[in-house]
Amino acid sequence: MPTGQAEVVETEGGAEPGAEPPAQEEPPLAPPQFILYLEGPAYAKALRQLTLWTHHLLLPVYGREISSGAPWCSRWWEHAEAVAQLHGLWLAWADLTGPGSPMTGPANWHRDYLSPVMMSLRDPQGPFAGCKPGMHRAKETPPIDVLDPFGPPPPAPPQPRRTPNR
Repeated sequence: MPTGQAEVVETEGGAEPGAEPPAQEEPPLAPPQFILYLEGPAYAKALRQLTLWTHHLLLPVYGREISSGAPWCSRWWEHAEAVAQLHGLWLAWADLTGPGSPMTGPANWHRDYLSPVMMSLRDPQGPFAGCKPGMHRAKETPPIDVLDPFGPPPPAPPQPRRTPNR
């Protein structure tokens, strides 16, 4: 606020009339974490933010019609793959369309992120393959023979205790 008087700023060598005060450095904001690394309340908060973006921007603008060739699940948040892909899409959206982003950011987002993610999610063999309008079906996880095939071998089962014959 101008007062009509020259502001005096303290420096190492003393006060300098009319000098600008040193800028207060704000700590940098931590970038958002990828949603699959979050748990508990942090996951719930990120999922809610993703849901608001998905329901208020993504689907109304880019949702397209549902068909057997382009399925969509109305309970998409119950598909971990969809959550992961949509979260990545949302992070790219924020980076490429937010303040300070390049003017070509939105075009790059459409070309490099939106189209591949939506094609992957809506593929007939994608995460919503078993879902129909108004019907959610959880994806069956492919079977795994050994959970950690390259880890240390599991301990041998305990041997039954033998009692000597009398």
